[in-house]
Amino acid sequence: MTGNPDGGAPVGEVVEVEEWAKPLPGLDNVNEHYWRTARAGRLLIQECPRCGHRQWYPRALCTACGGDPAWLETAGRGVVHTYTVIRQQGIPAFKAELPYVVAMVELEEGPMVFGSMPGVDPALVSIGTPVEVWFAAAADDTGVPYWRPR
Repeated sequence: MTGNPDGGAPVGEVVEVEEWAKPLPGLDNVNEHYWRTARAGRLLIQECPRCGHRQWYPRALCTACGGDPAWLETAGRGVVHTYTVIRQQGIPAFKAELPYVVAMVELEEGPMVFGSMPGVDPALVSIGTPVEVWFAAAADDTGVPYWRPR
């Protein structure tokens, strides 16, 4: 896989978080670049140089041909493909955001990505709603992509 987390311009706003109380993703050799680049305000997917297949979430192999996927920077825009509204939650860090939307977003580049839309009135979200990415700086090495209507 190729790419540099410090190269390229941010596509989304990065919001600094004083104290991150939610679980953090476990970084490994497959996904570390994705999360570090998100911290820089950039949203990546993978594209296979061999067959052209695009995929998200990060994987070690292309799910279409088994090739070695490369990173592709996205524009950070898409539309809501489907969504649900979370109205109950027992974990305090999430409970404070109720109600919140969790959406499957179809990116302009093709793949669908899963993400939350905290702080967005659920009445403003429907299938087909155009959205843009923004990022929470969850840790020094980790950014979490979120979505909002554009």
